Amino acid sequence: MTTLIGLLAFLGLSMSGANPEARTTQEDELSRLAGDWLFVEDRTEGRTAAETQPPMSVQFALRVEKDAIVMKRGQRPEERIALDGSVTEESHGASIHRSSGSWKDGRLIQTTELVRAEDEAVTMVIRMEFRASPEGLLVRVVNSSPPDKVLLDGIALYRHPTAIPLPTPAKAEIADLAWLAGAWVGTRRRSSIEERWSPPLGGAMLGLSRTVKGGKMIAFEYLRIVERDGGLVYVAQPGGNPPTEFVLTELSQKRAVFDNPRHDSPQRIVYELTDQGLAATTSFINSGPYYRFEFNRADD
Repeated sequence: MTTLIGLLAFLGLSMSGANPEARTTQEDELSRLAGDWLFVEDRTEGRTAAETQPPMSVQFALRVEKDAIVMKRGQRPEERIALDGSVTEESHGASIHRSSGSWKDGRLIQTTELVRAEDEAVTMVIRMEFRASPEGLLVRVVNSSPPDKVLLDGIALYRHPTAIPLPTPAKAEIADLAWLAGAWVGTRRRSSIEERWSPPLGGAMLGLSRTVKGGKMIAFEYLRIVERDGGLVYVAQPGGNPPTEFVLTELSQKRAVFDNPRHDSPQRIVYELTDQGLAATTSFINSGPYYRFEFNRADD
């Protein structure tokens, strides 16, 4: 209760004089911002599927304090967005970042000016808006260069990961992916990428991926596809990290689609036989960008 009273006082309200309905609405709106948020869909008008992307981090968290909203994005330090418009300043070498926050019409607004330290000139303004909706959290980011050049204007829908529906699995057996077995090699950006898949046996296929650049291995991944509950699950462990699972949702004689909408990135993995060999694509489920890897069958 002490925290709530402090927040209401900070916003210019009081327990005795404020309109109870307005107070409850504002309290509810603030609380709806809290939690973990995951990118679901780009809502920016006029973008093609290949152009769609998150306007900011794929995943972030918001925490409500008595006089501010605290945002955590990846490995970055926490960002404290005060609700009274007060300015915080951070030095980044030759640049100074000046940020301020406000709460207006049910929206949390953070404005950051990138200032050149040597002459105090503003080189960029980043405006971020967060608004809770029945669908989730709408996030709009506008990057502009003074005086009025808009560099980016994007809006996207985010949801709590646990509120994102899981996909409907497709019925399949491991033998249906026999076409994926073998050794596959391709190149991308001066790197050699290799994937090797064992034949289907015992309800599973085992895979190993290796990326080599300049004669040195720079990445590896343990992979497996296993039968489960009448369908197939793709299990990825990049760098030997804990496993992430993707459920088979589409299957044909030459194409397999695995989805995990609650994962940050990728959310979709697609394998497809082509006239040239094998293509592997990773992407978001509802939006791009996607990464496509072309493989040729290698001699064992």
